[in-house]
Amino acid sequence: MIRIPSTRAARPTLLAVSAAALLAACAVGPKPPVPTVPPSGTGAFVGTEGFATETPAITTAEARDDWWRLYADPALDALVLQALAENNELEAAEANLRAVRAALSQARTARLPTTTTSAGVTYGRQSSSSFSIPGQPTTGEPLDETEVYDVGLDVAYEIDLFGRVGASIRAAQADADAVAAALDVVRVTVAAETARAYADACSSNAQIAVAERTIELQADTARLTQTLLDAGSGNGLDVARARSALQSSRAALPPLVAQRDGALFRLATLTGVTPAEASQAARACARPPQLTQPIPVGDGAQLLARRPDVARAERDLAAAAARVNVATADLFPRISLGGSVGSTALDAGDLGDDGSFRFSVGPLISWSFPNVFAARARIEQAGALSDAALATFDQTVLVALQETETALATYARELDRRAALQAARDEAATAVRLSRLRFDAGADSFLPVLDAERTLAAADAQLASSDALVTTYQIALFKALAGGWTEAPAV
Repeated sequence: MIRIPSTRAARPTLLAVSAAALLAACAVGPKPPVPTVPPSGTGAFVGTEGFATETPAITTAEARDDWWRLYADPALDALVLQALAENNELEAAEANLRAVRAALSQARTARLPTTTTSAGVTYGRQSSSSFSIPGQPTTGEPLDETEVYDVGLDVAYEIDLFGRVGASIRAAQADADAVAAALDVVRVTVAAETARAYADACSSNAQIAVAERTIELQADTARLTQTLLDAGSGNGLDVARARSALQSSRAALPPLVAQRDGALFRLATLTGVTPAEASQAARACARPPQLTQPIPVGDGAQLLARRPDVARAERDLAAAAARVNVATADLFPRISLGGSVGSTALDAGDLGDDGSFRFSVGPLISWSFPNVFAARARIEQAGALSDAALATFDQTVLVALQETETALATYARELDRRAALQAARDEAATAVRLSRLRFDAGADSFLPVLDAERTLAAADAQLASSDALVTTYQIALFKALAGGWTEAPAV
């Protein structure tokens, strides 16, 4: 490290360096890479072609931020807003954002002069030889012990000729923007997972109701077969089959109850309360929330503009590019203007006198060019990190498009599946009715009735499961569309 003080001998060097600096640009280093998105990813979604036009489930209108209100469910609205205000992960992300913004404020202070105030008193004695004249003998007698009082103010300001300070501030600003986008990512996730937990609890309740109706129906069938056996018109095989079907249905109920309770406990955690305080509205709901209008999905360009993870990747890239400029600026000297003013006296009462006044002013140049290899290594490292950030941005764009297209395709296919299951359930109900009529007329044994009821129970369970999946895939689509953060309440 070479430091050049302000002396007459140093003025030619100072002038030469100043001239070179004025000829240089205000910022050194390569221009930041410009992130781009594939043109094919900005148009209409491919997955929109999978929806039937006669009963549209989606629309190409711009996606809504408060998407959960499309369900017109006050309980869901209240739970999502509670989660956005009380979730602990959101609180931690908010605190991280405050910390990074404080670091940005600290970086911006590099634009301002640094000031240092000092005040002190020393007591001591100087050696007489330190004041001797060369070639003259010293007396060898010690000097008197003295007190020295000093107060002062030092000021220094770095002239950012090569853009190091500006690039550092840009990097800190980009870091703050990236953390703010990360907070929005958490908001999107919390809103979606809260709606998913509520829907899972409601879907489990619906499946429990189906299972209980099936158990009740099969219990009646078991009693009927036993009555027929007791009357001498039945057989033991029908009784055993009816009781087996009843126990199988009863065995399917406990996992559904556990699934409902797990969703309630997950919902409690998301909304910032204990499991004992789980939502009673979610515990009592009878079916998953139903959409009252088509889902607005927009297009690829609108998606990428609103996805906070894409914004975060772009800001990370900007921060990495700015740090390349910071590393490059280290190849050049740093120039600071400094000044000092104060008062030094042997008596505290003399500190304000003219004779005790002191000052100094001048530039300071520091240049670490002997360590140029280390500086170039830092530049290479920063450049590699910038390339990695660019690749991460490109990947984030592709993942955003992939998640949305996958959510659209999965939702469309499940709608088709639910329609087929609904038709199958209706046919199974018809089969039960006809088999009972034939049994009552004595045309068939009771075995076809048991088979028809077993088929209907399975069809009811599959349809209830598909209803749950439809709502789950709807919420996955809303999450991929990145709603729920632009107007979120304060944490």
